[in-house]
Amino acid sequence: MRFFKAAVLGLVGLVSQQTLASPTPVDKRQTQTVSDLTIFSPPSNAGWVDPRVLYARAIQITGGALLATWENYSPEPPLVYFPIFRSTNNGQTWTEIGRVRDTVNNWGLRYQPMLYELPQAIGNYPAGTILLAGNSIPTDLSKTKIDVYASRDGGATWTFTSSVAAGGEARPNNGLTPVWEPFLAVYNNQLVCYYADQRDPKYGQKLSHQVTSNLISWGPVVNDVVDDNNYESRPGMPTIASLPNGQFIFAYEICGGSGGCRVNYRLTRDPLNVNAAGPNIPLVSTRGTAPVSSPFVVWTPIGGTNGTIVLSGGSPSNIFVNRALGHPSAWVEYAVPQPNAYSRGLAVFKSNPGWLAIIGGGWLPPSSVNRVSVSVVNLAQLIGA
Repeated sequence: MRFFKAAVLGLVGLVSQQTLASPTPVDKRQTQTVSDLTIFSPPSNAGWVDPRVLYARAIQITGGALLATWENYSPEPPLVYFPIFRSTNNGQTWTEIGRVRDTVNNWGLRYQPMLYELPQAIGNYPAGTILLAGNSIPTDLSKTKIDVYASRDGGATWTFTSSVAAGGEARPNNGLTPVWEPFLAVYNNQLVCYYADQRDPKYGQKLSHQVTSNLISWGPVVNDVVDDNNYESRPGMPTIASLPNGQFIFAYEICGGSGGCRVNYRLTRDPLNVNAAGPNIPLVSTRGTAPVSSPFVVWTPIGGTNGTIVLSGGSPSNIFVNRALGHPSAWVEYAVPQPNAYSRGLAVFKSNPGWLAIIGGGWLPPSSVNRVSVSVVNLAQLIGA
């Protein structure tokens, strides 16, 4: 969801955790290898628009380099773009190596970038191709369009591949028709793009996906999460991770009700039929904390036979860990050095799945001091795996 919905969510609800039971201590062992390191902070006197930066994402690609991007509210003209920064020393230092620019709409790449490395070939794009899906939006916010760009050289140069979905005005008001928040994953030899969708008049917002086998044409819209009983309900920000038992955890926020944009999830064996997997499972930790807004979920093989699910929400700053394949009673909180933020990103290291990168770009307006920062945490040590 965008910052324009602040009145609906309530900023207080975003920055405060909701406690449903008496808390027990949160583990605060210091296990980070990088602690809240600033990657980028825009100059304060160069016309940068509030919130300056937001919605950061990171991945580790084959070969070990880390890539990061975010929403960049730089002065216009020229059109806004998604910067690509790289670290070759596990997040300790970063250098800008590229910029993903809108080459098809002349609008700018404005919101919600998503980085993804293809684990296999899709069409003419080989395994190892880096993809970026993002929302192309003109300066007046009159349109939204989820476009995908590809890099064959590790993030330095980018070319347009295709457009997934197009919608209307980029404001999160029920009755408008934007598309939001793409998330990419490969399943069954197809690339899936999950996203939030306001185009269906039956719902204020729903979660949808489309698939492609060639990164050129995309299949029909498929519903993932809808609320047939409450038009005001707004499921958003989809994210998914595969588990070792053949299931997938599909996490998202649900706005439009009490308690802010509560984090929920579903467990499914078919990531192309999430809608049949219901019901929504509200995430509540063993301390009674219910995280609010902008979830991001990953899985790592460390932590035993089941591995470990890790989920970050917008609030609190703690991460939520589940070593029981997503069982609702098994979510444990751990403190990390990375501050909370609107839509933090998580990345499990491919080279060492016991390490976890957590990246954030700050908060919704007014946020004149936002910066992009990252922490790299020794997750295996943190959870005692």
